[in-house]
Amino acid sequence: MDIKHVAGKNKGKVFVYALSTCGWCKKTKAFLNENGVEYSYVDVDLETGAERTKALDEVRRWNPNCSFPTVVLNDATCFVGFQPDKMKETLKI
Repeated sequence: MDIKHVAGKNKGKVFVYALSTCGWCKKTKAFLNENGVEYSYVDVDLETGAERTKALDEVRRWNPNCSFPTVVLNDATCFVGFQPDKMKETLKI
């Protein structure tokens, strides 16, 4: 997968499964950027073949509805959709 990394303050492992055309995904990334949070992400719709299948399987593991964005924190907590208040609370920002 073409995983991209955004530098910032380490608030734990933050991973965003997104779509390149999704407005809520863009808002989620912008929120993390504005708050200086370090995170990684993959735009699932830009993946192809086996890599796309792998990305979708990972999303379904956390979010069976396979909707976007799916944000996974510390391989333990999952947020579906744009949830700035919950992310602020969980990431302590």
